[in-house]
Amino acid sequence: MDIELRHARIVVAISEAGSISRGASELNLPQPSLTAQLKRIERAVGGALFVRSSSGVEPTSLGERLIPLLGDLVRRADEVIAQASCATAGQLRLGNTEWTPPALGDALRGVLPGTQVSTETLSAAAAVAGVRRGALSVCLVSGPAGLSGSAPDPAEPALGSTVVVREPVWLALPAHRERAQDAWVHYSQEHWLHAVEERMLAGRGRAGPAQVLHHANTQREAMIWVHDRGVAALATPSGATADVELRPLADTEYAEMLLVWRRGAVTEGALRRLVHAIRSYYCTYARTIPGYWPWLVEHRAELPELRSFLPE
Repeated sequence: MDIELRHARIVVAISEAGSISRGASELNLPQPSLTAQLKRIERAVGGALFVRSSSGVEPTSLGERLIPLLGDLVRRADEVIAQASCATAGQLRLGNTEWTPPALGDALRGVLPGTQVSTETLSAAAAVAGVRRGALSVCLVSGPAGLSGSAPDPAEPALGSTVVVREPVWLALPAHRERAQDAWVHYSQEHWLHAVEERMLAGRGRAGPAQVLHHANTQREAMIWVHDRGVAALATPSGATADVELRPLADTEYAEMLLVWRRGAVTEGALRRLVHAIRSYYCTYARTIPGYWPWLVEHRAELPELRSFLPE
């Protein structure tokens, strides 16, 4: 078997993730399939690249020699893809997490006339990976303020990111009800809100609510449970739906929405227009959420990125 670029990506993904299971998640592959592919790659190079253990993987002596070379191959291939993407004028491919409203794409087309804008909803890890390999021009990912695990590694100079919006994490309750039943929907451990949820509920003395009916993997899914089952959940305003009621929390945490791009694939002027358009769209959307726009105006000092959009 000849070593191909896709084989190099597999080895690099496993090495960076530190385990085969996390590497499979990054590559959106079933773990048995990734394990089988790794075995074929190791046969092709003449020996094991990793030592497996219960805590993850470590490179063998052969791996220590070959993995950096395979990493260079992936980076050079990504540079070629990025330059080709930059040369393909008139196209913008945006990846988004959770859900993508049609109006967001319309807002981007409005500031990039003559550009063909396409959008895709996928996981944060897949979105960043798509930008990294040139399949996406930019992506929007969310995470805890200052701690976003979805952000590109600062040691990876090929990717850039900027905070587009900071937003609070609030309580979502079924609309038009005096009180939700004493039950909650929590987030799965893979979702970035899981850690925020644990800290906020513990701080409010609710580390162990009476009943947790479900662990959701998206805010959209959590909102369906809030509406249909009359339970409570935490949510950001952009993750909530119109059929639930959002209530501000005095001890809220903030989430960050980041725009991530590959350097050289999008011009500086286009990036500025994108950031401005997304912030403008966010403020337009915020006006549709009962009570949220007045809250933003009241807290404008804490939201410098939106200052030019908020009245004094």
